Amino acid sequence: MRATTVNIASKTIAEQVVNTVKSSVIKVSDILMLPAIGISLFLFLWSITAQNIHTSLGEFPGPRAVITQFSALYEEHQVTREKAAAFYERQEKRNQAKLAKDPEYTPKIRAYTGKETFIDQIVTSLITVTCGFLVAAFLAIPMGIAMGLNRRFNLAINPIVQVFKPVSPLAWLPLVTMVVSALYVSDDPLVSKSFLTSMLTVTLCSLWPMLINTSMGVSAISSDLINVSKVLRLGTFTHIRKIVLPASVPMIFTGMRLSFGVAWMVLIAAEMLAQNPGLGKFVWDEFQNGSSDSLARIMAAVVVIGLIGFLLDRIMLFLQRQVSWDKSTANA
Repeated sequence: MRATTVNIASKTIAEQVVNTVKSSVIKVSDILMLPAIGISLFLFLWSITAQNIHTSLGEFPGPRAVITQFSALYEEHQVTREKAAAFYERQEKRNQAKLAKDPEYTPKIRAYTGKETFIDQIVTSLITVTCGFLVAAFLAIPMGIAMGLNRRFNLAINPIVQVFKPVSPLAWLPLVTMVVSALYVSDDPLVSKSFLTSMLTVTLCSLWPMLINTSMGVSAISSDLINVSKVLRLGTFTHIRKIVLPASVPMIFTGMRLSFGVAWMVLIAAEMLAQNPGLGKFVWDEFQNGSSDSLARIMAAVVVIGLIGFLLDRIMLFLQRQVSWDKSTANA
């Protein structure tokens, strides 16, 4: 009897070990192997297709040509940084020489005006999109909460939202450019007009998904939670902080994730059209350049734009998981 019990227990433990190993293998497969297979298949199809597409600038770039351009773009960045360092070093020596002759001389440091590199353009675009997104969030989230809490206010604002929500960034850009040129007049501007134009265009286009999702999230709060707030006689701001925000976080972050994606797409289009510094301008300049490497460099920029968009979405998802009490709502 004891031997039988031991055998059954051994079989049970063995089955548990097998199930655990099988579950681990499936998880590893889902996390690593399946994405690797998908990416490999995509790269293979891209390589085969590229060989059969011939343009006026030559063969369409495949993965190998794009990787080569990544290396070349980084080398260009390094060379430019060395030139900038040498430029500032020469200025420093010149200023020291003038100070030696005239102690009352006021040193002047001129900014290096060389062409922005690919990495510089990436940094510029990231700063612009982040600023535009934060301004949109600062405006949209409080307004969305107000719309969700007050039905009359929602009825008054909703028609405006529905009218301006589908407007293309290409329609906003000329208007924003004219307004910034007319109002932002300064001999010593804090930021450039091109930055302000791109940022405001991003703000106008990324405002609406956040506003709509926030108002929907607030208006969909459980009536039980509302009743609890009434029973406790919470003040307006306490009600918002203790009840509204925790309950509507999933919808708010869904809107923020959508808005960040919209903001990134809008920014690239705005930079291309207005020729403002950033990745969009880099793509347009390469298209206008017409060299044999232009297509590969454009494709490299496209890959970077896609990767950055993906990373921005993952960052928002990570932040949602940190602030949300219900972790199941913060799934990819």
